[in-house]
Amino acid sequence: MVRMAITDSVARAEGAPPNGRDGGTPDLSSLPATVNWLRDHGLLLETDVEVNPDLELTGIQKGLDGSYPILFNTVKGHPHVRALTNLFANYGIIERLFGWENAQDRTRKLAHALTHPIKPVEIDQREALCQQEVLTDDLDVNKIIMAIRHTAQESELTVGSDFRWGNVGTFQSAPGSHMWQIITEHYRDAEPIPLTMCFGLPAACTLIAGGGFDYVVLPRGADELGAAGAVQGFPVRLVKARTVDAWAVAECEYVLEGHLYPRDKRYETAEAEAADRQGKFPFHPEWAGYMGKAYKAPTFHVTAITMRKRSERPFIYPMGVHMYDCNNIDTTVREAAFFELCERIQPGLIHDVNIPFPMTDWAGAILQVRKRLKTDDGFVRNFLAAAMACSSGMRLCIAVDTDVDIYSMDDIIWALTTRVNPRDDILNPVPGGAGQTFIPSERLTAGGAQWTAMNTRFEGGMAIDATVPYGFENDFMRPVYPIDRVDPSGWFDEDQITKGKAAMKTSSWAEVLARTGR
Repeated sequence: MVRMAITDSVARAEGAPPNGRDGGTPDLSSLPATVNWLRDHGLLLETDVEVNPDLELTGIQKGLDGSYPILFNTVKGHPHVRALTNLFANYGIIERLFGWENAQDRTRKLAHALTHPIKPVEIDQREALCQQEVLTDDLDVNKIIMAIRHTAQESELTVGSDFRWGNVGTFQSAPGSHMWQIITEHYRDAEPIPLTMCFGLPAACTLIAGGGFDYVVLPRGADELGAAGAVQGFPVRLVKARTVDAWAVAECEYVLEGHLYPRDKRYETAEAEAADRQGKFPFHPEWAGYMGKAYKAPTFHVTAITMRKRSERPFIYPMGVHMYDCNNIDTTVREAAFFELCERIQPGLIHDVNIPFPMTDWAGAILQVRKRLKTDDGFVRNFLAAAMACSSGMRLCIAVDTDVDIYSMDDIIWALTTRVNPRDDILNPVPGGAGQTFIPSERLTAGGAQWTAMNTRFEGGMAIDATVPYGFENDFMRPVYPIDRVDPSGWFDEDQITKGKAAMKTSSWAEVLARTGR
C-alpha cells in the first residue's frame, strides 16, 4: 500500500496558513515526533512498498528531489528499519518546521542561534531512547545500520563509511573541519580517540551538524549542540555512552560507540584496496556534483551499538549526496555563518546571504550588501576576501546590491554582465591556499602521485564584486514598472490571471521581474 499525505502545499501557496505554526507547533523533540507532525499536516510521502537500499532508494529520492520528505516503512534486508529521506529537500517545509518567515529571516535567526546557544542537558542512561537496546556482541554494523548505494558507478553499499570489516569502518573527515582538527591534534597519541556516531538525530541537530566550513564563527570547542538547542527552542539532551568516554544525543535513533584510530588507515572500498590505488575508483557522489573517489582513511572501531527498541522500527536517515536534501542541510547554516562573519567585520553592511544549488554546497556564496557610505566599497572587498580565506577551497564568491534578487540566478548573471569591471572587480584572494580535492581541477594538481584530501595546492577561488560603486546609484538605476499601482483583476478574472502566471514559470526571471516590477 502506498500512502501519499500531500494534501497541503509544499511551497507557501496563496491562502496557505503562515509558516511553522499552522495547526500546532512542530514537534522537534525527536525524528519520529517530527515525522508524525509532517504526516498530520500533509507534508509526507509515505509508502509500505518494500524499497531496496541498493539504488532504489536514491533513485526515488532523486526523482522526487526538492519535494516532500519520504518515508519507506519496509526496507529490504532490514525488517527493523524505517528509512526517511528528503527531510530537508524543500525550503518551504523547512521554514514551516522551524518557524522562519522567509529566506532572509531564516539566515538572520540562524546567525543569532549560532551566537546564543542553549546549553545541552544530561539525562540518566535509563531515560535515553537511544539506549533502549545495547549490543556489545556480534557488532556487524551493516546488520543494524542500513547502508545504501547511490549510483551504479559505485562498487559497494556504504553509510558514508565502509564497514566491510564488521565492527571496523573507514572514517573520512572533511579537510579543515572540527573532526579533522581533532584528528590532527591527536594523530600521534598512544590512545585512540573515543567518540560516538549518532544516526536519526532530531532535525535541529542534523541541521547544525551539516553546516560546513563555519569554523571561524563556530570554532572547535564551540557549543554546536547548544546552537541546535537555540534553533529548536529547548535544550538538546545528552547521555553518557555505555562503552567509551563520550556522549550521545539521547533522542537519536541509533548510536555507534567506539574509538577512532587516526593512523590505522584503510581503503574505503575493496576495489581500491585490491588495486592499492587512491583517488581512482568511485566511492559515492560528492557535494561538488562529481563522483567521489576512494582513498585511505582512518578507521573507527565499534565497541557497542545502541538504539531505540527494534520492535518500534527506528528510523535511518539515508541522505543522497548532491541532492537538495544534502544541499540544504549543508548550506543553510553556512549562509548564516557567512552573514555572522561579515557582521563582525562591519556591522550593518551585510543584508543577506544565499548559496544557490549550482554553487554546490561549500564551493560558493552570494553576499548581498546595502552600502551606506563610500568606505563600504572597501568593506565589500574585505567580505569577499574573508569569506574565501575562512572557507577552505571556496571557488566563487559574488557580492551584489539589494536591488538584485540573490535567489534568482538570472538576476545574478544579469548583475555580473552589467556591473563588473573585469580589470578591477575580479579578485583571487587565496592562491596557493588549502583546497578541496572534491573539485576535479584540484585533484589534477597531484599529477600521477598518490594523494589524500589535503596534499594538493589550491589555484585560488574567484571573488567578484558586482556591486554598484557608492555614489553612482543613479547611473545604475533599474526601471521599476507600476505593478503596485495596477491590479490586473480589473481586466481579467482569477482563472485568466492564474493561467497567465502559470505560463510565466517557464522563465524564472520573468517571475522575478514581474514580482519586483523591474
